[in-house]
Amino acid sequence: MDRKGREVLLLLVWGDLLINYVETMVVPAIPTIQNDFSVSSTLASWITSAFIIVGAVVSPIFGKLADMYGRKRMYLISLGGYLIAVALAGFSPSIYALITARAIQGVGYGIFPVGLAIITDVLPPRDVATAQGLLSGSVGIGTVLGLIVGSYIDQSLGWQYAFHTAFVLSLLFFLLILFKLKDTGVRVKESIDYVGTTLLTTGMVLILVYITEGPTLGWLSPENVSFLVTGMVLILVFIPAELRVREPLVDMKLMRIRNVMVANLVGVVSSVALMIMYFGIIYYAQLPPPFGLGLDIFSAGLTLAPATVVMFVVGPVVGKLTGEAGPKPLLIFGSVTSILGFILLILNRGTSQALVEDVIVAGTGMISIIIPLINMIAVSLPETARGIGLGVNTLLRNLGASIGPVLATSIMSSYKDPYVLMLGNQILDISFFPGREAFNVMFEVAVLVILVNLGISLLTQNYKLKDKGRNIIL
Repeated sequence: MDRKGREVLLLLVWGDLLINYVETMVVPAIPTIQNDFSVSSTLASWITSAFIIVGAVVSPIFGKLADMYGRKRMYLISLGGYLIAVALAGFSPSIYALITARAIQGVGYGIFPVGLAIITDVLPPRDVATAQGLLSGSVGIGTVLGLIVGSYIDQSLGWQYAFHTAFVLSLLFFLLILFKLKDTGVRVKESIDYVGTTLLTTGMVLILVYITEGPTLGWLSPENVSFLVTGMVLILVFIPAELRVREPLVDMKLMRIRNVMVANLVGVVSSVALMIMYFGIIYYAQLPPPFGLGLDIFSAGLTLAPATVVMFVVGPVVGKLTGEAGPKPLLIFGSVTSILGFILLILNRGTSQALVEDVIVAGTGMISIIIPLINMIAVSLPETARGIGLGVNTLLRNLGASIGPVLATSIMSSYKDPYVLMLGNQILDISFFPGREAFNVMFEVAVLVILVNLGISLLTQNYKLKDKGRNIIL
């Protein structure tokens, strides 16, 4: 990797670290924000949901626009929208203003597919997979930093300062990108598919709203089902509409390429399991004994720290192996290792050390699944379609990431055990917490999900990257 490639990679790693750090930093503050504005937990949950939903739908749009108008321009527009929204969030006078600012922050998610497209532009094929490993590993590092630093800032200074400090960091990064990053890629002269963009955006928003509101409104309530049905209809209309458009938002012919299809399906499925793992561990670590380990938020975040550091180290290795051995062996290895990690979480999680060891195994497996997906998209699609291809994959992974927490919380709600607080012979209070069976079922579901992931991975058409950029199909 030459000097120019290393400089670009370091910039993009900083961007991924920054976004994940800021977004995770918000999570520990949600109960405090709820109390400050005197709102329900349902309304407060939209502080995270608004960002996730908007972030999911803008990914393919920014990917497409980057193909058309240049990577750097769209990266700056995405980052600029994020920067403004972070500034507004810290001064929000009401919960609705904060949720609106958080929704605008979702525009910042566009830097992920655009950044991945930039990497494929500036680096030779054999270095791309290693770079993608670093980018993917930085996501975990940013998440842990957000949990640890965010908890400290929320407790010591207040949630507003979480956004104030994030604004300063975002502004510095924006200026670095403005002056240091060079434009890359071959621009495509196409018109914007307004119909397709509207159908995809509206349809995905409605489906994600259904998933988000399921535990609150009810999965079969008429109001919530109307979101799902309308969203599905719009997506079903979107597919034939794109086939008839001369210059579609998403070229369905490219999406039918075997490895692109596998990468997108695995992206959804593996993201479900990944979020089950994160939610299961965070809740289990904080629940009082005998239901969990009884750790505080800061200590619970620390249980994930070693795993994410390992993921950051393993990521580039997996990326290098993806180019040398091909994605198929890595997907199979990742699936098998993840299954082993989830089985360990079922059988051995009685101490903080055991939990850390289990998560390292599961995390190693998950990062071994995620990295080959990005490489498969980049290698399988022409340069003029990489942005939109990576954007669609990001959208689908976000869809899976939205399903995972809902599954986890639904299982915890279904398997609760009573906790009786006694004083002498008198019952002072009876509380209900997710019991051992709840977490066993949760991780068993994750095992089943990864088994499905393994089955899909076997359909991968393997290849190896050569130094001159040609691929050997195996």
